[in-house]
Amino acid sequence: MAEDLCISNGGKAEKYQTLLPQIKNLIEGENDLIANLANVSAALKETFGFFWVGFYLVKGEELVLGPFQGPIACTRIRKGRGVCGTAWAKAETLVVPDVDAFPGHIACSSLSRSEIVVPLIRENGKVWGVLDIDSENLNTFDETDAHFLGEICSLL
Repeated sequence: MAEDLCISNGGKAEKYQTLLPQIKNLIEGENDLIANLANVSAALKETFGFFWVGFYLVKGEELVLGPFQGPIACTRIRKGRGVCGTAWAKAETLVVPDVDAFPGHIACSSLSRSEIVVPLIRENGKVWGVLDIDSENLNTFDETDAHFLGEICSLL
């Protein structure tokens, strides 16, 4: 499998539509979770140029930092804390246009201005991790991101 990524020059939806089958091919046949999470975070960062893209994995009552692309990050987040912990507790995607307006936001970087967190949910409904993406700009994420990132997470 070639590790080169074909990146669309179109709009956001077109970029996701081009990326989705590539991610499917990238992780197909690879059963190592860490390898797949690492490649998915790299593909998203390379395609969209987001400030930070990564995964946190549920370990007991905390989310623990997993594979990511970007500056160093918070290592552990308690359930219900910050955007990641809240998305985990609610088992729902959170789109935060302005992180400074989110009660209890955990600022791993002062440069982060908006965020989206998508829970990784098993068939039994249990959350096993989250995909966290930060932007240096306000209002970066919307329902298009939520939809396609949800599809990407369902592949994992």
